[in-house]
Amino acid sequence: MIASTAVLALTASACGESSTESNSGEDLGPAIAFDVGGRDDASFNESAARGADQAADELGLEIEYATARNEETDADRVQRLESLANAGHNPVIAVGYLYGNAVERVAADYPDTTFGIVDATAEGDNVYSMVFAEHEGSYLAGVAAALKTESGQVGFIGGVNNPLIQKFEAGFVQGVQDTDDSIDVQVEYLYENDDRGFNDVARAADKASGMLDRGIDVIYTAAGQSGMGAIEEVAAADGAWAIGVDSDQYEQPGLRDYRDSILTSVVKSVDLAVFDLIEQVENGESPSGVHEYTLAEGGVSLATSGGFIDDISDEIEDAQQRITDGETEVSETP
Repeated sequence: MIASTAVLALTASACGESSTESNSGEDLGPAIAFDVGGRDDASFNESAARGADQAADELGLEIEYATARNEETDADRVQRLESLANAGHNPVIAVGYLYGNAVERVAADYPDTTFGIVDATAEGDNVYSMVFAEHEGSYLAGVAAALKTESGQVGFIGGVNNPLIQKFEAGFVQGVQDTDDSIDVQVEYLYENDDRGFNDVARAADKASGMLDRGIDVIYTAAGQSGMGAIEEVAAADGAWAIGVDSDQYEQPGLRDYRDSILTSVVKSVDLAVFDLIEQVENGESPSGVHEYTLAEGGVSLATSGGFIDDISDEIEDAQQRITDGETEVSETP
């Protein structure tokens, strides 16, 4: 990673002992409620799963997992979280902004359980919200895309057109334009308002195919599991690059056949945030509040696996330094 990947310390203050009181009468270990796509999406959920796996290995804990389905309602998510909390799991960590309302509702009913949520902010004295500076990591991806394109055309594919994914778009486009404003950046979304955007591999492949046909030779996809379709499509084209997201997708077993076409990935350290929260609760603390994991502290970074951006490492490092020094302010909105 270009940015430091030191373990991220939770900055929220401890609020005393955390003891789960549930109808089951049991005090169980952590539980992870995944977003659509599940733990093997080779992207967002997979990163959270790595943090839980680390907790299982290093802290000797058993982790309970549950996964969302396409087209769920808030009531479905509430039921899932209630089931985990009622069984006695602590902490209960929800992965994905779609859980925001559900976490607030369920946390109020289980004040002795610590709830974590990734990619959203939720109210509650027993809720710890983990958000990330995706726009900063995406800026670096934009710099890399601008320096690597041969056609002068690059593309961005978002899963769902919402404020979270717009952060990826905004940073990427700004990074490209700050590097070379003559480059054409084309932006497309799989869906305007449908969480299938994170679990529709075929639709992402179609979008990528259309971009490649128009001469775009670098495509950055921020769409969870859907991104696998775009990466596969890019790998079938000569001279094209894919940019991965959330996890280092070059290292994902499910994408091994396409790794030579994965230029880099914008990595979110969801794994470190999840592990830190679990460890704090295991130590008897109940962190709460909102923490943004930034580029400066290694919350986001640009992967160097494969060595494909080694030749532009100086430019990437310069761009990163300008962000961390405050010289470059990266927009969160397109």
